[in-house]
Formats: sequence, C-alpha cells, structure tokens
Amino acid sequence: MNHLSAFQARLKKREVDAALITNETSIFYICGYRFSDGFLLITQKEGFLVTDFRYYEEATAAVGDSFTVLMPQQSRMDFLRDAVRDNEIRTLGYENRTLSVSEFNRYSEAVSAEWTPIGDILTEMCAVKDEEEIAKIKAAQAITDKAFSHILSVMTPQMTEKEVALELEFFMRKQGAENASFQIIAVSGTASALPHGLSRNQKLSRGFLTIDFGCTVDGYCSDMTRTVALGKATEEMRRVYNTVLEAQLAALSQIRPGKTGAELDRIARDIIDGAGYEGAFGHSLGHGVGLYIHEAPSVSRMGQSPLVKGNVITVEPGIYLMGRFGCRIEDMGALTDDGFDNFTASSKELIELF
Repeated sequence: MNHLSAFQARLKKREVDAALITNETSIFYICGYRFSDGFLLITQKEGFLVTDFRYYEEATAAVGDSFTVLMPQQSRMDFLRDAVRDNEIRTLGYENRTLSVSEFNRYSEAVSAEWTPIGDILTEMCAVKDEEEIAKIKAAQAITDKAFSHILSVMTPQMTEKEVALELEFFMRKQGAENASFQIIAVSGTASALPHGLSRNQKLSRGFLTIDFGCTVDGYCSDMTRTVALGKATEEMRRVYNTVLEAQLAALSQIRPGKTGAELDRIARDIIDGAGYEGAFGHSLGHGVGLYIHEAPSVSRMGQSPLVKGNVITVEPGIYLMGRFGCRIEDMGALTDDGFDNFTASSKELIELF
C-alpha cells in the first residue's frame, strides 16, 4: 500500500509545493509504515520520512525506494526549516483536520512558508478504497463474523456484558486481528435502548442484547452490529426487530454509485417512521469505514454527495425505546461498478438464547 503518487498529483493540481504530514494514521495511509515519532515531508516529486534511530531500519525496509528515510542530526524543526528553504517550497500544506492549533502555531512560527490547509485531500482519497484496502477490510470483517458465531456458542446467562465484550476481543485477536476497531458495545435489557451504551460489569439482562463490534487488520477496520433476544422475544420486540431489518434490507437493495447517503437514509427512515417509531431512530443510517471507524462518506441526511465505487460504508438502522429496549442491525461493504458488495455474512434472523 503506497498512496504517495496519487497524493503528489493532488498537490500539483492544487498548486501546493509540498505537504507536512504529522498524523500517525495519515502517515500510514501515504507510506504504508506506521510510526509515532516523526513526520513526512512530501514535495510534488519527492517524499521524505523523518524519524529517529528507533524506527530507521524498519522504516527503510518498509517504504523501499518510495521515500528517503532521514535521521536529522539537528532538531527536526531546524531540518524542516532548512528543507523548505533548500527545496524552494513556497506553499506548504498541512492537515487542518487533525493538526492541533498549538502544533500548527509551533510549526508556522518556525517555518517561513505560505501554510495551506489540505486536510480535504486526504479525506477524499481515504473515502475511495483500492483493491488492497478492500481486501484488508474484508479480512477484518471475516474475523468479526467468526467472532459472532463464537460468542453465540459460548455465551451463558451468568456472563456480564463486559465479559461478552472481552471474549469477543480476545477471540478476534486470537484469529489474527491487531485490535478491536473501537470499544466493543454489549448492552442488554433496558440498556439496549442506549445506541452507544457502555458494557457494564453486571450479568446479562433478559430482553434484547445488542452487540456492536469490529477489529482491525493491517490498520483497516470492520464494523458490525447484531441484536439477539435473551429469553423469549415478546410480540413487540419481534415487531421492532422486523421493522429494523426491513429498513436495512430496503436501504441495502438500493446502494449503487450515484445514490447519495441522504437518499439511502431516507429509505430506511421512512420505513421506521411509517411503522410508528418516528423519532426512535435518532442517528444516521451509516458512515464510511477504513483506517478510521468513522470517515467519509456520510450516509445520513447530510450526505448529499453521490456515492462512488470504492466507498466502504455501513448500513445500520435502529429503533430505541427509552427505558425499555433497543435494536440495531449493521452490515458493511463496498460499492462496486453497479451495486454493493456486502462483506457481512452473519445471519440476520432473530436469534433467541437461553
């Protein structure tokens, strides 16, 4: 994975001489090597990876000929100042969406250049995945699907919500995942009405159990949600579940390039509202997924840009009845030339346990 040339082409089109990349995730995206102490300086023709002795050998092997790996003897700020001068860099791009104000002030006061925000370049690039990126996300989702099957086979009424979350993460990491892609949500009973509730150190409660989880493979995230019934589902629980599933399937069936996130969100929202649950679906239908668990494109009422091939998105409608119970069902996949490749294999039939 190396997005250097595509990034340089965008710098040239924007008429920006060079860019300073300091965010760890952005560094990994552009050069394919993750490290936490240093930066990238990228001109329209060259790439410099600046770090120290701890990373030098590994970085050199990882980036090959794409970047010149440097360990400056002077301070990094002095190096950056000299490099900007020696390469006649007049306009210097910076990550306005991730660089803190204090860090920007420190750099801009030390280095004489016309500092230009270029965070949107990386946002737009990251939103469209190539085949290698999609393969990593698929691999992460395959582990996530296995974890769901696993937790169904080992879960007992004596387990706590935290134990469910920990068992999922432990299993995924044993299967080769680097980490959970976010703090795993396992909420039961009345807590299932909390869309992003925290897993509690108490035994599972009867009613719905909503599990929202995922993992990372080579930095790329998966994300899925399943809701199961602990005990016999009531008639109302079944009605809520079936309404959420109907809304999700309807939105999934309409995903193709050219559709907007707002259009997909409306499809699902109209079904939920029409079933008498207006106001109970309070979050967006979905979001982009990649190196970040939430990234572009937006799959919400605010998502006005047409979706394109290579976008990886979630579709996750829900109904939440405050103080009673909630239900969410989430799949993820990638837009293709004319449709949607759903990476999520786990069943969406209502499962009753115990």
